[in-house]
Amino acid sequence: MKTKQSLAKVQKDVPCPFCSIHCDDLVIQNQSGKLKVKENGCPISVERFERPLAQSTPTINGKTATLDEAISQAAGIFKKSVEPLIAGLGTDVGGMRSVMELADKTGSIIDHMHHDGAARNMLVLQDLGWVMTTMGEIRNRAELIIFAGTDASNYPRFYERVVWNEQSMFNYDTAKRDIVYIGENLDTSRGKSPTGKKPTHLKCPQDEIGEVISVLHALVGGNKTQKKDEIAGIKMAHLEKLAEQMKNTRYGVIVWAPGELDFPHAELTIQNFCEITKYLNRETRFAGFFLGGNDGGMSANNVSAWQSGFPLRVNFSKGYPEHDLQKYATANVLKNKEADALLWISSFNPEIKPPHAKIPTIVLATADTKLDFKPDVFIPVSTPGVDHSGQMIRTDSVVSLPLKQLRNSDNPSVKEVVRRIAELV
Repeated sequence: MKTKQSLAKVQKDVPCPFCSIHCDDLVIQNQSGKLKVKENGCPISVERFERPLAQSTPTINGKTATLDEAISQAAGIFKKSVEPLIAGLGTDVGGMRSVMELADKTGSIIDHMHHDGAARNMLVLQDLGWVMTTMGEIRNRAELIIFAGTDASNYPRFYERVVWNEQSMFNYDTAKRDIVYIGENLDTSRGKSPTGKKPTHLKCPQDEIGEVISVLHALVGGNKTQKKDEIAGIKMAHLEKLAEQMKNTRYGVIVWAPGELDFPHAELTIQNFCEITKYLNRETRFAGFFLGGNDGGMSANNVSAWQSGFPLRVNFSKGYPEHDLQKYATANVLKNKEADALLWISSFNPEIKPPHAKIPTIVLATADTKLDFKPDVFIPVSTPGVDHSGQMIRTDSVVSLPLKQLRNSDNPSVKEVVRRIAELV
């Protein structure tokens, strides 16, 4: 039985778990269990924090069960399984630690729901390495920010906190920053500075951004290119101007979101981002920065690296961790029928639904998650940073933020449920 905690009616400096920049300055009011974002919210945080606390009970094959019965049934599925898959992984650091324990004990494959995007990054990091920066460095130093294929709209407060921040070290006036967008269908309105300075938008198809960066790479290196008036629809004169700007800036950054570069061999485009930053560092300071890792993706990837030595998409079935970004992707594992049981975890977003696989399935999700099928076991779980405390790792992997408990919930945490399953296996 969970002990009800006496929680403050208004909590300040609340970290938000719902996107991977994890803003930590929210002010949230608790009125008899109903949460209200009073200050510093964004559309995502307001919608998620202010969702009513849903009530639900565990089920086994669609029939109501106790938590003990559901955990016992889930453990039974793992006992019978030869190679289970633990996916989704929408949890915090503590929940992911429990997942690693269960995966090691049962020989499971582990993968995160958003790791298709992260895998594009990993391919580049593993092959060639990169020069990356942090939110703090951008906030305090960047003079030129290039958004390549993204407008950061999935991270609503990125501009407020990182781009147009009012305070910075070294007395730097952030309103003087130059903002450039490369790509199509991008909302550039937030790239306008507080003083009215407009951003530059170089429009081109998303899958041709890599070609544009390659030409910029050649130009900053002083190499000659074929005489063309345009590259991917962008005038060569505009690219030449940007190349000079990149060479002459004291601190530049290329920002991308790997999940939004959804086209074949997008990792080659990311490789171009990283190679041009390496070259520019010969003469100035230039770095990359990616936006990703929502729904606990960054926490899951880091915990996997700490404990197994590999980023996600790891298989423990051989008694040791084996890593493969393609083979152990959830979609490929299920398509190739290489798993005989599935544990799906999603404790942040009730709109995310598990895959309907024709194998025994255990779902740990928020109580208001609407499922398209009846899993063998369903256990409603609480949300980190709302219903219980915890930790999450920011998109730049340099900060682990402590999450606060804002209200009481009868639903157990992912950490508790997975740990209890592991004890019974």
